[in-house]
Amino acid sequence: MFKTAFKALLPLLERGALTADRAFSGYVQPRRARGKLLLQPYVGWGTPTRVELRGRVLLPRTVAPARRTDPRIRNAQNVLRRLFSREVGGVTVSGVLNGQRAAAISDSDGYFTLEFTPTSPLPGGWHQVPLQLDGREVQASARVQVVADARFGVISDLDDTVIQSDVTSVPRMLSTVLTGNARTRLPFPGVGALYRALTRDGEARNPIFYVSSSPWNFFDLLWQFLDYRRIPLGPLFLRNWGMDLLGGHGGYKHGVIEQIFQRFPDLKFVLVGDSGEKDPEIYAEVVHRHPGRVLAVYIRDVTEAHRDEGVLKLREEVRKAGVDLVLAADSLNAASHAMAMGLITPGEYRSVLTSVARSYET
Repeated sequence: MFKTAFKALLPLLERGALTADRAFSGYVQPRRARGKLLLQPYVGWGTPTRVELRGRVLLPRTVAPARRTDPRIRNAQNVLRRLFSREVGGVTVSGVLNGQRAAAISDSDGYFTLEFTPTSPLPGGWHQVPLQLDGREVQASARVQVVADARFGVISDLDDTVIQSDVTSVPRMLSTVLTGNARTRLPFPGVGALYRALTRDGEARNPIFYVSSSPWNFFDLLWQFLDYRRIPLGPLFLRNWGMDLLGGHGGYKHGVIEQIFQRFPDLKFVLVGDSGEKDPEIYAEVVHRHPGRVLAVYIRDVTEAHRDEGVLKLREEVRKAGVDLVLAADSLNAASHAMAMGLITPGEYRSVLTSVARSYET
C-alpha cells in the first residue's frame, strides 16, 4: 500500500525537487562562480576515434589524504564533506586530447562532458588530458582509457562485489560507508588477483568498467581504494546524488551497460556482480538482449539461502542461452571457471588461489 502510494507521489516529488533546485541554483550559482573553484575530472573512455570525458566543477573542500590510522570520526567528517558538495554551473571547461580541443559548460549540478573525435586514431591504453577553466588559473589532468585490440572486456559492480559494503544490512552498511576510508575499506579475498588476471592478456590489456549506485561524490574515495589495493583501474560509472537515486538501481545499470555494449559492438564481456541487489537479474537480461556478447557471469554470494534459490533459477535460464552463471562465495570459483574457458592462465589461477588463501590466514 505504502509502496504504491510512494510510486504515485514520486513524479510530484521529483517535479517539486527540480523546481526548488532550479530556483536555488538560479540564486546561488552566479555567486559561487565568482569564488575559488575546483575542477574534478573523472575517467574518460572510448574508442580510437571517439572519447568521452566527464567531470565536475565544485567549490573547494578540505579532505585530508586517507590513512589507515585515521579515527572513525575523521572519516565520517570527510564522507559528509564529500556528500554535501557545492557544485558550480555555467562555467566553461576545456581539454586537449592528441592536439584536439573540446569544451563544454557545466550544468546546474556542476557536471560537464567533453567529447573528442580525433582526426587520427588513438592507440589503445591510457592517455592524459589537460583541463582548464576558461579565464581562470584552474587546471587539472584527467586520465582517459582508449580501448583497441582487446580480447574481451569486464563490467563489474563495486559495492559487495569488489569492496565489502554490507549492502544487505542497512545498519552495517552505514557504519562501513560512513566511518571508513580508502585505506581501511576492505576488498573481498582474491578480487585483486582475479581482476588483474582478467584484464591482462599478454602485452595487451583487457578493459574493465565499474558500474556502481554510489554517488559521484565518492569518486575520489573509490578510485583511491582501487589504486591502493592494486585492483585494475578503469572508468567508473556512478550516479548523481539527489532525486536521481530514487529512480532505482536496475534501470540505471541497464542503461550504462547498454551504452558500453553499443560503444564497443565487436567486444565480448565478462559480467561480475553480487547477489545482494539485482545484478543476477540485470545480467540475465543482458545475456538475452545480446546473444553471443557475454562470455560468463560471476556473482558473489553475499545473501541467505532463499536468495540463492532465485539466483540458481536464473542460472538455468542463462545456461539455455549458452552462458554460465557462477554463484560463488569468493573469487576462487570464478577464477577456476575463467581458467577452464581460457580467459586466464593456470599461473594466474594459482595467483588467485594464493591471494585467497592468504586472506583467510590473516
